Amino acid sequence: MDWGVSMITNTHIDFLRLRSVCTVFSLALIASFAGMFFYQRAKHGEAFSYSIDFTGGTQALYKFAKPVSTIEIKDILEKAGFPNVIARDFSADEVLVRVKEFSDDAKGLAESMREKISAGLTDNSVQLLQSEAVGESVGAVLRSKSLYAVIFAILALLFYIAFTFWSFGFALGAIAALLHDTIAMLALCLFFRLEISMTLIGAVMAILGYSVNDTIVIFAQIKKNIKQMRGASLYEIVNTSLNQTLRRTLLTSIATVLVVSSMLIFGGEALREFSLVLLIGVIFGTYSSIYIASPVMMLFSRNK
Repeated sequence: MDWGVSMITNTHIDFLRLRSVCTVFSLALIASFAGMFFYQRAKHGEAFSYSIDFTGGTQALYKFAKPVSTIEIKDILEKAGFPNVIARDFSADEVLVRVKEFSDDAKGLAESMREKISAGLTDNSVQLLQSEAVGESVGAVLRSKSLYAVIFAILALLFYIAFTFWSFGFALGAIAALLHDTIAMLALCLFFRLEISMTLIGAVMAILGYSVNDTIVIFAQIKKNIKQMRGASLYEIVNTSLNQTLRRTLLTSIATVLVVSSMLIFGGEALREFSLVLLIGVIFGTYSSIYIASPVMMLFSRNK
C-alpha cells in the first residue's frame, strides 16, 4: 500500500458525505436572508437599522438614580417632540438615547432632553454622562466608504487566493465562503434588528479575515495532497485534507469562541452586539471553510 492510499484509510470523518445536506441548509439561509430583507424593508422603509454613524443625529448617555424602563424614556421624549427615539439599556442604571435630530451644540440638545426626561420622571434624578452628534452628510459618506471597504476586502482576498493557488476553482471556493459568512452575519442583524455601525462593520471585516485564513490552511493542505496522493480522486484528497486540518481548525475555533463568549457575557451592552456578530461569524466561518469553500472548489476543479 503506497503512502497516498495509507492516508485515505486513516481518514476518520467523511465530511463530504454531508455536503448535500449543508447545501440545502445554506440555500435556506440565503432564502431566509432575502425574505427578511424584503420584509424589514416593507415594514420599516429600510431593511437594515443604521446607527447615527451612518444616519446622522445625536446620542446621549444618561445615568439614573433608580432603574428606569427604556419604553418610558422613549414615550417621554416622543411626547416632547423628539420622533424616532431609540433608547437602550447601557447598564443597570444607565440608558443610551439616540435621536435623529442634529445640532452643532450636541451637549445643549442632550441637556434639553435630560430636562424633558427629568420632568417626566418625578421620583428619579437624571445625570448626563456624555453626548455626541454626527451630521447627516458625514453619516452618508461613512456609509458609502464602509460599503466600499467591504467590497474591496472581498476582491482583494479573491485575487490573493487566486494568485497564491493559481486556480480559478480555489478562488471561487474562497469567495463563496466569504459571501456566505457575510450573508449569515447580515441575516443576524436583520433578525435581531441590530444597528449597522462602524463597530459592526469592523466585526464583519475581522470575520472575513478569520474565515479566509481557515480556508487557506485547508486549501494549502489540499494542494499539497494533490501532489502526494497521485491516483486518488479529488473527493478522497479533499476529505483527507479536511481531516488533517481538523485538529487545528477546532483548536482555533474553540479558543476564539471562548474569548468572544466571555466578551458577550461580561462585556456589557457596549460590546454585546459586536461580540454576538463575532460569535456567529466564527461559527459560520468554520462551517463555510469546510462545507462551502471545499465543495465549490471541487465543482470548478478537474478530478484528476
